[in-house]
Amino acid sequence: MQEDTQAPERQSADVLIIGSGAAGLSLALHLASERRVAVLSKGPITEGSTLYAQGGVSAVLDRKDSIDAHVRDTLGAGAGLCDEKAVRHTVENGPQSIQWLLDLGVPFTREPTENGRVQLHLTREGGHSHRRVVHAADATGQAIESTLVEQVRRHDNIQLFEHHIAVDLINSAKLGLPGERCLGAYVLDLDRQQVEIFDASAVVLATGGASKVYLYSSNPDGSTGDGIAMAWRAGCRVANMEFMQFHPTCLFHPKAKSFLISEAVRGEGGRLLLPNGDPFMHDFDPRGELAPRDIVARAIDHEMKRLGADHLFLDISHKPADFIKGHFPTIYKRCLEFGFDITRDPLPVVPAAHYTCGGVVTDLSARTDLDGLYAIGEVAYTGLHGANRMASNSLLECLVFARSAATHILAHTDHVTRDAQIPPWDESRVTDSDEEVVVSHNWDELRRFMWDYVGIVRSSKRLQRALRRIELLQGEIQEYYSNFRVSNDLIELRNLAVVAEIIIRSALSRQESRGLHYTIDYPDTDPALDGIPTLLVPGGTPGRELPHA
Repeated sequence: MQEDTQAPERQSADVLIIGSGAAGLSLALHLASERRVAVLSKGPITEGSTLYAQGGVSAVLDRKDSIDAHVRDTLGAGAGLCDEKAVRHTVENGPQSIQWLLDLGVPFTREPTENGRVQLHLTREGGHSHRRVVHAADATGQAIESTLVEQVRRHDNIQLFEHHIAVDLINSAKLGLPGERCLGAYVLDLDRQQVEIFDASAVVLATGGASKVYLYSSNPDGSTGDGIAMAWRAGCRVANMEFMQFHPTCLFHPKAKSFLISEAVRGEGGRLLLPNGDPFMHDFDPRGELAPRDIVARAIDHEMKRLGADHLFLDISHKPADFIKGHFPTIYKRCLEFGFDITRDPLPVVPAAHYTCGGVVTDLSARTDLDGLYAIGEVAYTGLHGANRMASNSLLECLVFARSAATHILAHTDHVTRDAQIPPWDESRVTDSDEEVVVSHNWDELRRFMWDYVGIVRSSKRLQRALRRIELLQGEIQEYYSNFRVSNDLIELRNLAVVAEIIIRSALSRQESRGLHYTIDYPDTDPALDGIPTLLVPGGTPGRELPHA
C-alpha cells in the first residue's frame, strides 16, 4: 500500500472494499493471501449492521433438515420473486460458510447431546420449517464481526481505513478515458476533511442497506444507501427497491435507539399481545408469531392503527427465567437498563425499517453492470430474497457471496496498475458551508415523509405525494452539493435522496401487493408478475426484464 503521511492524495490497492461488515471483511480475508486489499469504514471498523445482528446465520446443519427444505422455505418467504438459482447457490454453500467461521474461531453457542458430546445449538426463526439458525447466544453479529476484525488486523496485505467515506465511484467512461470500467473511488478522509483518490483493479461495494431513509430504523446511523446511490450514478441497474423489510419488534422507548428484539424470541415461544393482553397473530396467519416478517409487521401496524396505540407488546415471561437469561443474555441486560425485566413483563414493541431486500443488480459472482465493480451483502440484489427476506438468510448471503466474489476477482483481475490519469477532486469552486441547517432540515424532512408516505402500508396518492417532495428536495440538495465542500452529512443526505427516489418509483411501478410491498390501491397479488422483479435503469424507465449482469 502506498501512502504519503503528510498530504495523501492517492492510495492504491489491488482490491478496494467499501464497507467493513461481514461481507467486506470476509472478502478481504479470502483475498489477502494473493492480493493487496484496502478496506474503507465510515466510522470505527466494527460500526455496521453486522455488529447489531442478534439472531444468527441460517444453514442446513441438522440431519433432519435438507437443502431442498431450506430452498423451499426461502422461495416461500420471497413471495414468488426469488431467483431459484441464486437461492440454491446460497443455500448449498451455507454449511461450508459456517465451517469457515468455526475455523476462524467464532464462538457459536453449543449444547450437549444425549451421548455426552457437544454440538451446535440450532434455533428456529420465522419462515423456517426446521431449526437451522446457528447463533452465538443473542449477539451473533458481534461474535462474527469481532472475530473477523481480529483476523483482518493480522494480515499485512489488508490495510484498514477507518473514518473514510466514499463520495463517488470513478467510472473511466465518465472521465473520458478509454473503456468503461470502475477505476476506484473518490474518498473523504473524515479526520483530515480531505478528498483522496483510491484506485484499484477491482472495487467492491459492501456498504450495507438504506434503512436510515426512514424515520424509525433498527439499523446504525451509517445505513444510508451509499453503495446503491454510487452504483446508480455510475450507471448500474438497481432492482426491487420497493421491498424494504420492517422488523416487527423494536423496543419502544425514547432512549432505546435502534434496539431490536430478535426474531429468535418469537422462535422460542414469545407471543405478541394487544394492550389488553390478548394475542392476535393467529387472526392474521395460521403460523402465528412464526409467520414471515412482512405479515407480522403488517399485523402489528394494522392493530396499532385500529386501536390508536403507539406500541404493542412481546411477551416471553411465561418461559423459565433461567431459559430466558441463557438464550437472550444481551436482550435481557439491555432491557433491564430501560426498566424492563423480560422474565416478568411483556416488552413494548413497534416495527422499524430493518433490511433492504433490493439493491445493485449482480450475478452469482457478485459482478455488477460496470466492469471491475462488484457488490456483496445488503447493498446487492442477487435474487436471493425476492419480495421478502427470510430471517437469518442475510448473514448467510454475506458469507457466500464474499467467497463467490473472491473466486472471480482472483481469476479475472490482476494487480493494480496506476496508468489511468484520474483527475484529483476539484474543490476550486466551492466554499465551506455557512448553512448546515439546510442539511439537517432536509435530512429530517426526507426521513419523515418516507415514513409517512412510503412505509409499511402504501397508496398511490401517498407515493405520488412523496415523489413530488423528493423531486423538490433533490434540487435543493444538488445546489448545496455544487456550492459547498462535501461533509459526511451532505454525502449521506445526497445518497439517501437518490435511494428514496428509487424506492418511490419502484413502488409506483408495482401495481400489486406482494411480500413487503403492500398498497391499498392494489391489495391483491398479480400472478402475471410472478418471478418478475422491478428493474430500474439509470436514465431509463422502470422495467421487468432482468438478465444477469
